[in-house]
Amino acid sequence: MRAGHDSEHFLPTEAFNLKGSLGTEENVWKLCDSVRTERTAPLEQLYVIFISNEKRTVPLWKQRSGRGDQPVIWVCDVMCLLTDDVMNDVMAFQDYHVILMQAGLQSDSLVYDLDSELPFPVSLQLYAAQALRSDRNIRPEYHRKLRVVPADSFLLNFASDRSHMMNPDGSWKMPPPLYPPIHTAACRMNLDDFISVNPAVGWGRVFSLEHFLQRYTGSSSPPSAASS
Repeated sequence: MRAGHDSEHFLPTEAFNLKGSLGTEENVWKLCDSVRTERTAPLEQLYVIFISNEKRTVPLWKQRSGRGDQPVIWVCDVMCLLTDDVMNDVMAFQDYHVILMQAGLQSDSLVYDLDSELPFPVSLQLYAAQALRSDRNIRPEYHRKLRVVPADSFLLNFASDRSHMMNPDGSWKMPPPLYPPIHTAACRMNLDDFISVNPAVGWGRVFSLEHFLQRYTGSSSPPSAASS
């Protein structure tokens, strides 16, 4: 789906090939690389966003891994994540999530989430309302943080040996992508530096959810999901 943004979004062919596939950070890297190669948008408009927190436990809604209006919990340790009124919505578990954002447009910024049920792309305002929602009903230690990395920096620095995709016995948790792992001349694995929410580590800038929304939407809280 193109969400009514045909005049501004880039959507290289690679985007539709990657939609719904696994290995999110590598797929976002491939998407950025396609934009760089095909020149379908100014690369400086694109930002790779890692969503996590110190506990590596983050809730997201409208993910295809979820069910209906229940959130996916991208988690390492889900104990005591949510207040009691939303705890019953917990459905799935991992520790971080990666999206691509296109900013600097005449209209609202656009989000490209390869695992989302929302339109592809979707406006940041709608994504904030439907997928991110608010930290209000989440215990403070589990509030979401977002590392925003310029796409050119991500392309230059990201490296993964896919060790996080393997079980202790060396078998794959899921089939790896068919293309070779992404490395740099200096590094074979630095995924944790991108997932980290420590501002002193890695590349880009780390925001709280409130400060991210204030910076990129002009409001520190998303509109309610019901009103969107």
